[in-house]
Amino acid sequence: MNKSQNPISPDNTCQLCPRLAEFRANNRVKFPDKFNAPVPSFGSKDAELLIVGLAPGLKGANFSGRPFTGDFAGELLYSTLIKYGFATGEFKARPDDGLKLVNCQITNAVRCVPPENKPLGSEINTCLEFLKNKIATMPNLKLIVSLGLVSHNAVLKAHGHKLSAFKFAHKAAHELNDDVTLIDSYHCSKYNTSTKRLTEPMFHEIFELAKNKL
Repeated sequence: MNKSQNPISPDNTCQLCPRLAEFRANNRVKFPDKFNAPVPSFGSKDAELLIVGLAPGLKGANFSGRPFTGDFAGELLYSTLIKYGFATGEFKARPDDGLKLVNCQITNAVRCVPPENKPLGSEINTCLEFLKNKIATMPNLKLIVSLGLVSHNAVLKAHGHKLSAFKFAHKAAHELNDDVTLIDSYHCSKYNTSTKRLTEPMFHEIFELAKNKL
């Protein structure tokens, strides 16, 4: 695959989504010492497991430059990955904490932080090319965990499926093709956990299932 023709990540000056580019530029003025750029994936391309989130949080990955690092969602995600052997080390909510992923990679459906954490449909579709290319460059990929409906839909589109083909439901497993299974989870956001839509045991069940499938 020619990386110049099929990039797996947008560059730091990406202007494909004007609204997101403007928001990013404004945040660089407000927070000049933070990352404020499209957030790259974290983990090895040789992993069998890919976790797909929604988008970077303003004061989470957008500040730190690493997916799910710096906000509440990361605390639950990384503690769970450590518990089930998909990560080693200690999560200290900063990109230099030494945490390492094991047979796992993490990315987002949208790589730039959106205003109010709500990307537009057009922005999701524009960033879909990066997700497609990311998936295509993972030769050992067997399992995708989608965190939330937006991620679920993006993964389906990336595989060329109609959205009606597989219904999102927490802990649902979908055979996307002969090689890759998709598992759905509610997003591990603070809102979902505070409202008990997603509990820690429910989230652990997702990765227990993932571990068993691998």
